[in-house]
Order: sequence, then structure tokens, then C-alpha cells
Amino acid sequence: MPRRFIPFVTNEIYHIYNQGLDKRPTFTDQRQYVRALETIHFYQYKTNLKLSTFLKLPKSEKESFTASHLKKENKHICILSFCLMPNHFHLLVKQLHEGGISRFASNFQNSYTKYFNTKHERKGSLFLDQFKAVRMETDEQFIHVSRYIHLNPYSSYITKSLEETQIYPWSSFREYVQPSPFDISDKEILFSFFKTPNSYKNFVLDNASYQRELDKIKHLIFEE
Repeated sequence: MPRRFIPFVTNEIYHIYNQGLDKRPTFTDQRQYVRALETIHFYQYKTNLKLSTFLKLPKSEKESFTASHLKKENKHICILSFCLMPNHFHLLVKQLHEGGISRFASNFQNSYTKYFNTKHERKGSLFLDQFKAVRMETDEQFIHVSRYIHLNPYSSYITKSLEETQIYPWSSFREYVQPSPFDISDKEILFSFFKTPNSYKNFVLDNASYQRELDKIKHLIFEE
């Protein structure tokens, strides 16, 4: 991955985004989406162990490693929201330690690419070499970008209704609106701007049309 010249600032929040080379599919079946979520979850923590190695451990060793390493105080980033789409992904993350975002993004993309290549008997890069990143400069920008991420399946017509969007399995929106079997996101920061979790849900769903006027907020979401 080419070196990024603008460093990420610790305790700041960033929208990071990348897509498949030539916009090719990066997640082609349910198992690949699940593996991508496992990879995101695993590499938010500071560890030198590879996910592929961790998954091969006996159950007792997995439990021991999880208890000692995969804990909140051992994170180098905090994942606030995410969405996986057929040929790209969005993540809203807070850097907790110097170099955290760069290390996470490298580990996630490299690990998932190796998995994808093995399954498809291919070689080479899967994602564009350099992911895009935009720092959230205001609270308003932060909550609007979270909404953009959570409505991405709807505005892209992957989900046909707002009801379906709420249960889209490859987005953190499901974690925000109902109990989720695979909880990755730290919801405390985003919920602090709303009186109740339902208030945030309404903020997202009541403004779905806003998502389809993307040009009005493109400068907040994408790196020019």
C-alpha cells in the first residue's frame, strides 16, 4: 500500500473508503461478507497474530486469546459505523493510537484479499492501492456521514425499502436499531448526539431522500 503523506491524527474521526479495482466485485457471497466482518472486528485490536492463524486455534486457545487481547483497552481504532457493498466498503473510525488507522486498513485489506484470492484462485490486488480518507471536522459532518453510510444500500438500490435497510446484514445500522448477533461498532459516541436510540433511527430513515441527492454533500464524504 503506497505511503499516505497526510498523517492521521489520534482521537480524530475519519471516513475511510475503498473499492475494487475497476469497480470489480469484492464481496460475492454471504461467506465472504462474514469473513470481511470478522476481519474488520479482529484487526481493530493491537495484535501481531494473523486472523487466519487465530481461526485455526483450538476453541480453548481462541477463548484465552480473545480474553487477553481482544478487549476494549487494546484497540488502536474505534469503529463507529460501517457498510460493506458488493464492490466497495465504507468505515467511520476514530484513531486511538498513532498509526492505528493505517495499520488497521493495511491489515484488513491484505488479510481479506488473501482470503478472496484463495477462494477465487487468483493473484494480485483486489482493492485500489490507496484507500480514501476524510477527517470529520464538525459534529454535524460526523452524524451526516454516519447517515450516508447507513443509507448506502438504500440509495444504491441494494435494499428495496427502508425496512429492509434496517436489517441489511453487512451494515452497522442493524446494530444501531436492534440487537445484533455480530456487534462491531462502538455506538456511544454517535448516540451521544441523540436523546434516544430511536431518535437516531428516525434521523436516518426520515431523511432517505437526502441520500439520493449525493452531489450536495459529496465534498463532505469523498476526497477530491
